[in-house]
Amino acid sequence: MRNTTKLKAILKYYHIDLSMKENDIMVMNLIHRETAMITCFEDVSYSKLMAKAYSHLQKTLKEALKK
Repeated sequence: MRNTTKLKAILKYYHIDLSMKENDIMVMNLIHRETAMITCFEDVSYSKLMAKAYSHLQKTLKEALKK
């Protein structure tokens, strides 16, 4: 799956804050649109960062379906 497709799926449920630390580590904060819960991911690779965020999205959607 392409990063753009993952990003579109993530943006349906979260606001995103993307920044970088001094040592070239990217930081992505996901802010849930309904609950305002913040989840933070860090990685040096944008692709890995998107994979972590997308995986988190899938887990939260799966948990929501169980309820």
